[in-house]
Amino acid sequence: MDDGNSGPATLPDPPPLRLGVVRTLARLCLIALLAVGLHFIFVWAEAWITRNEYGWAMPGLLLAVLVIYAVLIAIPFVPGVEIGLSVLAAGGAGIAPLVWMATASGLSLAFVVGCTVPLAWLRRVLTDLHMIRAAHLVARFEALPRKGRVAFVHSVLPRKYCGWIVKFRYLNLAVLINIPGNSVIGGGGGIAFLCGLSGTFRAPLAILTIALATAPVPLTIWFFGLQLPWA
Repeated sequence: MDDGNSGPATLPDPPPLRLGVVRTLARLCLIALLAVGLHFIFVWAEAWITRNEYGWAMPGLLLAVLVIYAVLIAIPFVPGVEIGLSVLAAGGAGIAPLVWMATASGLSLAFVVGCTVPLAWLRRVLTDLHMIRAAHLVARFEALPRKGRVAFVHSVLPRKYCGWIVKFRYLNLAVLINIPGNSVIGGGGGIAFLCGLSGTFRAPLAILTIALATAPVPLTIWFFGLQLPWA
């Protein structure tokens, strides 16, 4: 029975580099197709809401848009902040609380998915790309009990410059998901996914952090009845 102190998993021999790259590109293409498909549906529904005034259809269609939006921003590298603002521009200040709930739900979904994905998956991806040293590091990290992972990250980062990254990880999570243009480092969904995958965040605190971090902009728009300039 594993007591959490067993050594790191033995890495299999990496496949030919060309095969590994093809596998990785296939994974990325699947994610891209899902994101593009959802974004196409989202843009169409948003435009339909803007053009038409069919009151009987609005609640159901608005709910569908918010659900699509929540799933869309959970996907890594999708620009969640920008999409959220476009939803607010289309729906007005009155739906800002719903946009906040959808944003928090989507990023929490990404975090929970990250918690359920085994680190062996990341290790296989790195092995496919012949990033052997990184794969060994992940294998060592994977072998640790969850309580030992924070200390392990501390040990591999230069404490003088980077110790605060781990010490204030919840604050850093809040800052990163609010930075405009964060899609270049994975977007809110990718950041939340990696936080869940790392196993160094407590789920209740991480989800609370996401909820608080995504609240200021939509709730300010709702409370003061602000109109976005491009609406």
